[in-house]
Amino acid sequence: MRALMLGTGLLLLTACSFEFVKLAPGADKVRVVRKTQDMGACQKRGEIEVSVKDRLGPYSRDAIRVRDELETLARNEAPSLKADTVQPKDEPNDGVQRFLAFRCDGAPIPPAQTTRETQGAETRPLQD
Repeated sequence: MRALMLGTGLLLLTACSFEFVKLAPGADKVRVVRKTQDMGACQKRGEIEVSVKDRLGPYSRDAIRVRDELETLARNEAPSLKADTVQPKDEPNDGVQRFLAFRCDGAPIPPAQTTRETQGAETRPLQD
């Protein structure tokens, strides 16, 4: 019984030890647009693949936190490609996601078509 309690305690302690991904210098200027957004006014700079742990053994991390960390990592990588905008290329899969990187230089990006589910929704990275 004592071994079971110790093992459970260690699992909980380990599950809570994930570090939060922080924005790197310059990443705060990188925009994130929807997957369906028309990026015709911008120059494609490349693709970015990022990954985070999405589970630890049987413990699955919160999907929203995983997405947020993946987005933050993509924003962190964008300046190295001289990109100012990132767009998800696909959905996260096992803690891995690909983004397209664009240089828009302030070009107006037409608003993406909204759906009933996303209308009025806004996402922002977690801040300390």
